[in-house]
Amino acid sequence: MTQIFDASGNIIPVTMISAGPCVVTAIRTKEKNGYTAIQLGYGAIKDKAVNKPSAGNFKKNNLAPKKLLQEFRVADISSYALGQEIKADVFKPGDYVDATAITKGKGFAGTVKRHGFRGGPSTHGQSDRQRAPGGIGAQGFQRVLPGLRMAGHMGSEYVTIQRLEVVSADPEKNIILVRGCVPGVNRCIVVLNKTVKKVVAPSAAAAGKKADKKKAAPPARDKKK
Repeated sequence: MTQIFDASGNIIPVTMISAGPCVVTAIRTKEKNGYTAIQLGYGAIKDKAVNKPSAGNFKKNNLAPKKLLQEFRVADISSYALGQEIKADVFKPGDYVDATAITKGKGFAGTVKRHGFRGGPSTHGQSDRQRAPGGIGAQGFQRVLPGLRMAGHMGSEYVTIQRLEVVSADPEKNIILVRGCVPGVNRCIVVLNKTVKKVVAPSAAAAGKKADKKKAAPPARDKKK
């Protein structure tokens, strides 16, 4: 992460994302596939590292092999063609995106670190129970219930952070600046999608907050004479 300054001199924490360029490697149509989508390829890879089915598709479409392939649903595919480059200008400042990536791996972690357990007391003879999970069952069940939070592998899983604001998009350098942090380690693969959450305009949100404050104001009481 880094930080930039806006026109008013305020600091904005941003994450720099290298956005390709990505190449359209396949187009899914309603008639043939039952849905409309485009497949994007990113990253160079050697020919010998590509499996035969993928190599056949690349050769058929006269495209160079790509390391990562990802499909994106689109409503209209008429504006896309095989081999077309998708650059950072697909997003513009003010847009909101959802960032998906594999989080940092933490290895085997206990319940205090993994789930935020409080732990046991340090006194009353319990010298080694500060980070213990506590009881895991009951007398009546005589078994451990499914879904019980316990120690185990932490991190290294797909996580999506929703509704991140795009601060800047540079199509020449293929860099997108997103307000806030995104999951994953440095130089990992991050997938950006148009946010699925409802985006409220700043003016409308401010007006809504003012209206809520007016509604929440307590009624005035008559002073006793």
